[in-house]
Amino acid sequence: MVDFLKSAFRNLRRKSARTLLTVLGIAIGVSSVIIIANISQSGTDSLNDELESLGLSGLSISTKSGTNVSLTEDDLGFIRKFSQVEQASPVMVEDTSVTVHDKTASTLLWGIDSKASDIISLQVLYGRLFNQRDINTCANVCLVDEQFSESAYHRGNMVGKTISFPCGGIEQDFTVVGVIKTGTGLLQNLIGNYIPTFIYVPYTTMQASTGRDSFDQVAVKIHTGDNAENVGKMIVNHLDLRSGTEAFVSNNLAKQKDGLLQVLDLVTLILSAVGSISLLVASLSIMTVMLVSVNERTREIGIKKALGATRGAIMLEFLFEAVLISLIGCILGTGTGYLISCAGAAYFHVAFHFRIDIILMAAGFSILSGTVFGVYPAYKAARLKPVDALRQE
Repeated sequence: MVDFLKSAFRNLRRKSARTLLTVLGIAIGVSSVIIIANISQSGTDSLNDELESLGLSGLSISTKSGTNVSLTEDDLGFIRKFSQVEQASPVMVEDTSVTVHDKTASTLLWGIDSKASDIISLQVLYGRLFNQRDINTCANVCLVDEQFSESAYHRGNMVGKTISFPCGGIEQDFTVVGVIKTGTGLLQNLIGNYIPTFIYVPYTTMQASTGRDSFDQVAVKIHTGDNAENVGKMIVNHLDLRSGTEAFVSNNLAKQKDGLLQVLDLVTLILSAVGSISLLVASLSIMTVMLVSVNERTREIGIKKALGATRGAIMLEFLFEAVLISLIGCILGTGTGYLISCAGAAYFHVAFHFRIDIILMAAGFSILSGTVFGVYPAYKAARLKPVDALRQE
């Protein structure tokens, strides 16, 4: 085996430029597959975290459009009484815009209560969250995300600053009491300012501004182990019975999250297919190179056979060369793929995943492709007759 390996290295060095190009083809194919796999894993984990931070892990109870029924404080209290419910929080949402230093930005205004942080992950960077006094007094206070603070004041901490924006159609001044971590950091890094910033105010403040005593929906966090779909149906059935209508609806936010992740998996599958095609084309080049090598070394093969080399020995020699090209390309491609993946993860501020299964898969495919696409050239070399081969100039 050692002799075959030494011979393979020696023969590949003879045509170093051709060997290098073939190795690069394999390396590019392997690195593309590894990069796509790492993007998929990092994207899935990051998207999952982002959706969790936006509260897409429980239930949302709302009313059907076109009905006159609304969710009230009485409904909120009723929902909280279910044993399967760990926490329930009212939510109001309004599209608005905020102007700071002559710059206007689209903003999503969220009306929440003091318990919202138990359901929606609000990570405080500076200041505080809402307390019950803010809710009871309909205080003109707000929470802004880090992205808004950086773009508006070019610094992370803007606690104590006053900003103005329409709430319920009325322009009002709000005091910033807290800055929270941006919940869509990954998406913002990918597509920039197309996603609006978030501003949070007490839901009672939004009610006072709009003259409403209801809210848009109730975000529900259920106990671990309970089936969200079944709990949602049960809550809706009881609310319908209480109101004598069929106006309530439950949305399983975890299922919506799974749907988004399935879309990401589909995109990954398509990209992986493209990467695999490039790897397949590179593998075909191994066969081409080895066939050329057989033609160039016909006389050499004849001499070896005349000196007693068997068909098996000739075949193994060429197979070793094909597999060696694949392995070198695999090593270069794996290293390059992980370096690019690591750099990309650092740039986009996402977790980097070192997946040994991808390395094993790449190595296995390289050995397999080198063997499969090297069989025919090796077989052709082994079948050469010494007399015919020696006549070749």
